[in-house]
Amino acid sequence: MVSAILWALVGGTVLGLLGKSLARDERDHVPLWLAILGGIGGGLLGYWLYELVYDGAAGAGVDWWRHAWQVVTAALLVLLVVVGATLAGRHTDRRPGPS
Repeated sequence: MVSAILWALVGGTVLGLLGKSLARDERDHVPLWLAILGGIGGGLLGYWLYELVYDGAAGAGVDWWRHAWQVVTAALLVLLVVVGATLAGRHTDRRPGPS
């Protein structure tokens, strides 16, 4: 259990950084900390969903399916954060209106 949570934290951080680096352009409105939190949250969510679906049926060795669930959910959550921030459109160039 503890190792799975550590893997979710490490993997989620890596996926958050990767998602942030791939979305780099002038429309990138996601702060780095939010991308990392999205990755970590997705990793933890993937762990929880895997345990819910497979009822903790892990065998000996590395549980590759659990890691796959964590990676996919973390990537989806980072993608949702990026899309949500893009749609929200935090504008930095404000033009003064008529006085």
